[in-house]
Order: sequence, then C-alpha cells, then structure tokens
Amino acid sequence: MSPLALVRGFLTGIVSGTTLCAFVVGIIIEYVPLTVTGVGLPVVYGILLYLAGAPRRAREAATVPVIALAKIESLRAGGTETGDIPVDFVLTVAPEGEASYRLKVSHGINLVDIPNYRPGDVLVVQYPRDRPWKARIVERLSPEWERRVAAAAIESAPESTLVQEPPDGCAHGALAVLGFLLGAALVLFLFRAELFTPEAPARAEETESSVTTSSSGSATVNVDGSLLGEGELRRAIDALAQAADVSRVLTAVVEDRRLTVVFAPTAAQVPHFDLRELAADRVPALVRRATATIEVGSPQTWQVTIVPFGTAVSSRVIVTGPDGSGSLADGG
Repeated sequence: MSPLALVRGFLTGIVSGTTLCAFVVGIIIEYVPLTVTGVGLPVVYGILLYLAGAPRRAREAATVPVIALAKIESLRAGGTETGDIPVDFVLTVAPEGEASYRLKVSHGINLVDIPNYRPGDVLVVQYPRDRPWKARIVERLSPEWERRVAAAAIESAPESTLVQEPPDGCAHGALAVLGFLLGAALVLFLFRAELFTPEAPARAEETESSVTTSSSGSATVNVDGSLLGEGELRRAIDALAQAADVSRVLTAVVEDRRLTVVFAPTAAQVPHFDLRELAADRVPALVRRATATIEVGSPQTWQVTIVPFGTAVSSRVIVTGPDGSGSLADGG
C-alpha cells in the first residue's frame, strides 16, 4: 500500500473521531457551534478529498484502458425483482498477448435481459491496465469487436488466478483507529473544562425586596419570591421597619409577593398594632389551611388582611378561584 493511502486512512480516522466526538460533546454541553462543526467537518473533508483526487482522475482518464475478451464462468443475480439488478459475474479475462486470469465484476442488467447472459458466453470488458479489478462490461460493441466475440474460443483460467483488489492491510486499519482516537481525544481535551469540571452548587439567595413609602401614610414591600416561603414574611417586615415606623400600623395586607401597610395617624386615637410583634410564621400556615379547605375550585389568588382586635390582632385570608371566593379567620 502506498504512503499516500496510509496518510489518507489516518486523516479519515481523525475526521471520523473528531466528527463523532464534537457532535456528542456539543449536545452534552449545549454548545451549538461545536455540534455544527461535527456535522459539517465530514462534508468539508469529502470535498477536499474529491479535489485532491482530481489530478489522479485526470491521469486515469488520459490513460488508454485495456479492452479484452472474457468468458462468463458463472453469474448470480441479486437485488430487486424489477428494473436493473446487480449481477455478480465470474469471468475468465483473456487480454491479447497476455496470460488469462479470473476476475469478479458486478454489472447492472435489466431483468428481461438476464437470459442473454449464460455461462460460457463471451463478452468484452474494459479496465485500467494497473487496476484490472475495476473492470466493467462493455455493452455497445464496435463491429470489429462483435466479430471477435463471435469467433472467440476462450479456455477457462484456473481459480487460483483470480485477481482481486489488494486489501488495505493491518497498517491502514491501525492508522485509521489511531486517527479516530486522536480526533476524539483532541475534542475532549479542548472542552475538558466544560465536560469534567463539576458545577458549583447553586447558592441559596435571599429574596430581594424593595420598600416604597407614601406620604399618604402607607408603605409597600415588593419581593421577588413568595411570602409563603420560610422566613420571607419576617424579612419583609424587617426591611419595612428599617424604612418606616411600623409601631402604629392600622392595617396590613399580605399577598403572594407584596406586603402593604397602612399607618395610623400620629395624633389619632385609633386601634393600631406593632407590625414587628406579628406572629409572621402563622400567616403561611393560615393561607395553606384556607386554600386546602375553602371550596372555590382551584385556588388562584389569596390575600391576608391583618387588623388590630382589642389587645391582639385578627387575620383573615380571602381565597378566590373559578367557583367564587371564601374566607377563613384567625383570631390569634
């Protein structure tokens, strides 16, 4: 085998390994350019191989092929039952002035024409002088070759003279496997960080809140997460306490992501309570009990209203759903 064929086998292995590994790794790490590279690389490599083989094909086209008589030793049809089907021929080829030899060729023949090819018949083949295993059967003969076919008597060549394409050999296969492994290893090395570096565990982030106060005596705390989360309502109250005086609260309304507070006027003698003394951990439990027991279909929204009641505070949750609304009170 020529060194060029060995190099081509090695490069083919590299392209195959790189293609497969790039496609798989691109999907795993969700990197689209790498996946596209895995799909496009064999196409580019095929085009380059075709262009690189253009000079060889031009030389072969300029070389005069050998035309010789051949006798059919056996034939076997395969493939479909209609149209042209591949037929495998075993021929005795008798080149003019050279020793006869056996050769296997495949030729497409229309189903209705198969009876015209019988063992012992003589036909004409054409092949490159240095690659007889690439022989093909010539169907359209000149008058001269038709006369030679009609008058030919060819002795069968021994089976030991069968000519076949030289195998690739162990070196070709070993280089192809080595190239495949190197191509895959290259992709794994370049993207080892994305593949093998463990992801840092996500840090628990506290819910961020924004406090808005109004000159009309109210304030609102908007949060990113739900106030039903553990400790979220208490954090919202603490954030509000840093921005306003929450010791004189007239009404507090808790929604999923909003806490709204109305303050009692300073000079007015009206019932009020200190929001910091609210049992905040009882509010999520009240909401969960209300959404589980109040029959409003599938609960869609809820709202807890907290007002002073004597020396304590009263909480009432209103749940709304497709079947209406209902409420549940907690006098704690």
